[in-house]
Amino acid sequence: MKIDGGCFCKHVTYEAEVNPERVFICHCTDCQTHSAAAYRIAVGIIGEQFYLLGGTLKDYQKISESGTIRALAFCPECGTNIYAKTVGEGSPFFALRVGTVRQRAQLIPKAQLWCQSEQEWVGDLSSIPKFEKQPGL
Repeated sequence: MKIDGGCFCKHVTYEAEVNPERVFICHCTDCQTHSAAAYRIAVGIIGEQFYLLGGTLKDYQKISESGTIRALAFCPECGTNIYAKTVGEGSPFFALRVGTVRQRAQLIPKAQLWCQSEQEWVGDLSSIPKFEKQPGL
């Protein structure tokens, strides 16, 4: 599936070819912290299937919970997370952040990873009230 996307401020734009069967939710503590959420949704792709069309990316390297060095790529202007990739293993695989994909409604997660770190309340959100827009608080 051909997709396109970019960052919040539109400085970074890209196209990619993805397999919708490779969309996953990651519950690792790194993703929780880096996304400022209970989990992150990503699609695994091969580097040759990602094409940066505009802008530049900055990356931050860290040792992940699994022990590998990961480069977290983001927009240097607005900070939007674009992808993460393993460094030093010669692997072209990386995890593209689904929130940056224009066609994200079509990318439905097929698996959940690092469930040992999952927040207990994530399993059932049906009891939490829903609103079409932000209510007055």
